[in-house]
Amino acid sequence: MSNNQKRTLLTVILLLASVLLFIQPAQTILVNATSGNGSWSSPYTVAQANSNQNNSTKTVEGYIVGQPVSTTSVIRSNFPNDYAFALADSPSSTNTNEMVYVQIPSSFRTSFGLKSNPSLLGEKVKVTGTLTDYFAHAGLKSGSAFELQNDGTAPPETEPAPENPDTDDYYNAAYGKTGEQLRSALHNIIDDHTEISYSNVWEALRETDEDPNNSNNVILLYTGRSQGKNTNGGNADDWNREHVWAKSHGDFGTSMGAGTDLHHLRPTDASVNSTRSNLDFDEGGREHTEASGNYYDSDSWEPRDEVKGDVARMLFYMDVRYEGDSGELDLELNDRVSNGSAPYHGKLSVLLQWHEEDPVDDFERRRNDVIYNDYQHNRNPFIDHPEWVTEIWE
Repeated sequence: MSNNQKRTLLTVILLLASVLLFIQPAQTILVNATSGNGSWSSPYTVAQANSNQNNSTKTVEGYIVGQPVSTTSVIRSNFPNDYAFALADSPSSTNTNEMVYVQIPSSFRTSFGLKSNPSLLGEKVKVTGTLTDYFAHAGLKSGSAFELQNDGTAPPETEPAPENPDTDDYYNAAYGKTGEQLRSALHNIIDDHTEISYSNVWEALRETDEDPNNSNNVILLYTGRSQGKNTNGGNADDWNREHVWAKSHGDFGTSMGAGTDLHHLRPTDASVNSTRSNLDFDEGGREHTEASGNYYDSDSWEPRDEVKGDVARMLFYMDVRYEGDSGELDLELNDRVSNGSAPYHGKLSVLLQWHEEDPVDDFERRRNDVIYNDYQHNRNPFIDHPEWVTEIWE
């Protein structure tokens, strides 16, 4: 071998050694990044958090990939509130099985809520909290520390929109509770409210169900039709006052209280309302000729897809609001149809399914605000906190 060949071979060996030395630290960093002990300095990955839902307090690091609205659904835009975000080990993940749902306590919502800070989507954060189910999904609750990992600081605080009331104090007695304790706390919060007469319901519905695209109209619940606010009455194409919890289920009629509670009263086409009558809610049957997407048979009514969640959350409210105290009826959801005049309504398993399939929308949120601010001064908690449905019924 000539001297030139020896020098060339030595140069190649040195280059290879340099490459190996350069690669090794990166490999070490990658290994370290895939595991941790759950401390602040060595956080869990999201995969570890998913595998250790044992009520322990740990720190988890991951990328914000959206806001959970149900067990299997995470949205990436038009965020409805600042209550939660989903974390994943990859910023492009769309598989909810690879995510952990993070509950955002009130003290961190202004800085880390996605409605106030949509630019957080795709950012890496560290969160310390309790590894436990949230939205019936692997979760992290009761967070005590949140920190962005790009520069270690949170985004600037944003004041909430003035038209959206701050409900933190309103629900203060319910936070941290589950099951019957949560139900009891929510009942006590929403129980005492201003009652209105049945004749005043007409004017209230003109405001609560106003068409956002035409202030002269209301949106009818089952047909989705936009119709003049003053075309109410009893004729076939008029709109009238629908009791979503059928008023014969408990026989409360139109008396003040359950009979005039705006949280379950909606404008509907008069003839469609007549067909729905006092049917329980379930799936199946024949399609209504005047209200496409609505189906019915001898014992049940299925509303159009766009309002299935609305119907479910109205009935969840009625179940919790009317518990039999103060001389009122005890209304209860069950998993039956044909409940007749008993103070029961069904079908609970289907309503729970509809709640997940049709998440809370802006129309419901605005309606909840109007009822709270202008009429009854109480709220439907399952619009503000849809995650509480599974905490009570599942």
